[in-house]
Amino acid sequence: MAKKGIHPEYQDTKVTCACGNTFTVKSTHETLHVETCNQCHPAYTGKQGSAKQTGAVDKFNKKYGFNQAK
Repeated sequence: MAKKGIHPEYQDTKVTCACGNTFTVKSTHETLHVETCNQCHPAYTGKQGSAKQTGAVDKFNKKYGFNQAK
């Protein structure tokens, strides 16, 4: 026996990304806001974002003044 009126309505949802891209999915929410999407995520685009990536070793060496050329 299924109970009526206990499940939220499943509807078209507008998703807005921080980059400005918008698309529609199905959800129980009216709108969703995301930080990255397939148009701006580096894994999908193959491009590095505006933030420069540094490795943990480079960060450690810079923090404690070690020079790897020695």
